[in-house]
Amino acid sequence: MTQGRGMAEGGAGRKGVGPLIPPLTETQRPLRQQIFERIRAAGHIPRVTLARELDVSPASVTTICAELIEAGLIEELAAPRDPDNARGRPAVALGVRPEAHLVAGMKLSDREHTAVIVDFAGNLVADEAVPRQPGAMTLDGLLEAVETLLAKVCTKAGIGPQNLTAIGIGVPGFVDVAEGIVHWSSVLHDRAVPLAAAATARIGVPVTIDNDANLVALAELWFGAGRGLSDFAVVTIEHGVGMGFVMNHRIFRGSGRLGMELGHTKVQLDGALCRCGQRGCLEAYIADYALAREATTALNRPATDTLSINTLLESLYDHAKAGNATARSIFRRAGRYLAVGLSNVVNLFDPELIILSGERMRYDYLYAAETLAEMDNLAINTNRPRPPIEIHAWGDLLWAHGAAALALSVVSENLLASSREIAAQ
Repeated sequence: MTQGRGMAEGGAGRKGVGPLIPPLTETQRPLRQQIFERIRAAGHIPRVTLARELDVSPASVTTICAELIEAGLIEELAAPRDPDNARGRPAVALGVRPEAHLVAGMKLSDREHTAVIVDFAGNLVADEAVPRQPGAMTLDGLLEAVETLLAKVCTKAGIGPQNLTAIGIGVPGFVDVAEGIVHWSSVLHDRAVPLAAAATARIGVPVTIDNDANLVALAELWFGAGRGLSDFAVVTIEHGVGMGFVMNHRIFRGSGRLGMELGHTKVQLDGALCRCGQRGCLEAYIADYALAREATTALNRPATDTLSINTLLESLYDHAKAGNATARSIFRRAGRYLAVGLSNVVNLFDPELIILSGERMRYDYLYAAETLAEMDNLAINTNRPRPPIEIHAWGDLLWAHGAAALALSVVSENLLASSREIAAQ
């Protein structure tokens, strides 16, 4: 894309995205990357503020910013004048150049596939959602669904897939982001699927994949409540139970990139069968398929019933709200198991905040006062208040935003890897 030479308008209206890292707390990453990420997080920021917050010389900031401007990644913005000091030259700020790159983020799930396209500054360009029949798919079937969804969202954005610099895709299950391999997922028939490479070859655009719960945490880190927090956890409750954990403003994945599988921690020896094939997993007691299994009995539905899981759960919830003791006991039991899981998160990680996210959070029995009280009883007593818990009942588009943030982070890190790479852009 061509680089604009004039000063862009609207510095005051620019909203930043990405982690808001306190000044002087990060020195390990290259200075060029720190400068760019701070500009992106702020939305608009003067050079002198960058130098002060990073404790480097103004000359160093000026040199690096000149390189970033020449590469077309950032631009100068006309900052608003101070009404009490309207004389002199207008103030100049720096901001990410939105049109420098476009990326797509997609979430593939058991119920629907969602996608967004965002510009280089993180602004939403277009979004799309496509319902699907539940059940595992072949790799070819999944790639076909990806192509179809991508074509729809690109049409809304008025672009072709070839105009994208990168694509991020989130799927449930055990995903190795570095290798691009899905070791197991409820949306795929096979195990150890090289989804990133297959999607890249099929679409012709670099694809990065990750566990979908990690992408919800990334969405909160980039666009939501986690932007200013160093350490927080996101627990997702939908078709399965997942967790994304942010440590020191970064997603924590573990040495094999497969960590944080809260839903597959064991809460009952030889317990209920989980869809992963093992028994006693947390999600086998609180995920939608677990509640639906209980609901079939509670509502006296025949074994041949064809009601969808969503319809079944809505009926169970309505019965619970109407005072049906059996229906209420199902949610109460699920809430107690959730309390066990959350107390383990507190005891292990001591996060600043726990966010409960997902469509199932509409069922308030899962986080009723009794559940939170039980969580307090199970957590270690340190005579300090437990981490606050926030309920974010977002739809799947939030997950797709996290996938877009993944794509943006990959693109920016590749572009900022070295001054030689930047000069070549």
